[in-house]
Amino acid sequence: MIEVSVIIISYNTRELTLECIDSVYEQTKSISYELIVVDNASNDGSSQAIKENFPDINLIASKNNLGFANANNLASKQANGKYILLLNPDTVVLNRAIQKILSFASANPHHLIYGGRTLYGDHSLNHTSCWARPTLWSYFCYASGLTSIFRRNRLFDPESYGDWQRNSVREVDIVTGCFLMIEKQLWQHLNGFDPKFFMYGEDADLCLRAAKKGARPVITPDATIIHYCGASENIHADKMIKLFRAKEQLVRRHWSPIPMRIGIALLRISVFLRALICKVLNLLGLKIYYEKSNSWYEIWQRRSEWQTLSKPVKNFPN
Repeated sequence: MIEVSVIIISYNTRELTLECIDSVYEQTKSISYELIVVDNASNDGSSQAIKENFPDINLIASKNNLGFANANNLASKQANGKYILLLNPDTVVLNRAIQKILSFASANPHHLIYGGRTLYGDHSLNHTSCWARPTLWSYFCYASGLTSIFRRNRLFDPESYGDWQRNSVREVDIVTGCFLMIEKQLWQHLNGFDPKFFMYGEDADLCLRAAKKGARPVITPDATIIHYCGASENIHADKMIKLFRAKEQLVRRHWSPIPMRIGIALLRISVFLRALICKVLNLLGLKIYYEKSNSWYEIWQRRSEWQTLSKPVKNFPN
């Protein structure tokens, strides 16, 4: 019996993906697991390098970039484990993390979704392993700049869970897809990720839908990994466009009509104000804002790419 199916989605992260796979093998010894890797049509030789270094691995080399959601859904069809563990290619497994998260899940089966503690490459804390659900208040704080001014503040940066160091077991709203373990039966019941989310937001949508089925996502600090973050997305504007599109999709799917309209307006205002403020500061001679000015202006100019349809999104079938 396979206990865990570990799924990695690779896209132009050859060296990082090889390091990630190597860390899985090195740090996972005493449990039964399988490793499934989907390469999303990388152009950096990732697929060939994976074959050469790990010839026995279950590699799915896609001819097209399927996106994070679709690629995970594809891999999950071949998964035979009791649990599915989603692992980003820009991660490194530390100190038997997969064994520890499985052990925690076995002792606490009622949670159904599990995450761990993530660190940056220098081993400082990376807070992005989990998030609180977005609310009108959190969107107002982001649009007004309060979130940027008061980072990790419980009141003005509520989605980050304040200054919590991820050093204690705690139930959360959203476990990030970089290191997310879910009972396979629940994954199948939810039909996996909603493929409408190409990249970003799919993990939040999954956790919010799972909560309606009784899941109680939880973080355990015993399972710790390195997550470098954003290794396959180097262009700031392109990344933010995908992110804002995902935010609008989440709002349309999970909020009632009036809060939904206000939330979407706040998202669009937040981009416009950032573009305007950076532009003004740049014109005043503060050259440090030149690059930010160009990026936010580009995001605003390309708003048709991230502003979704005006009507609410129909719920993904559960």
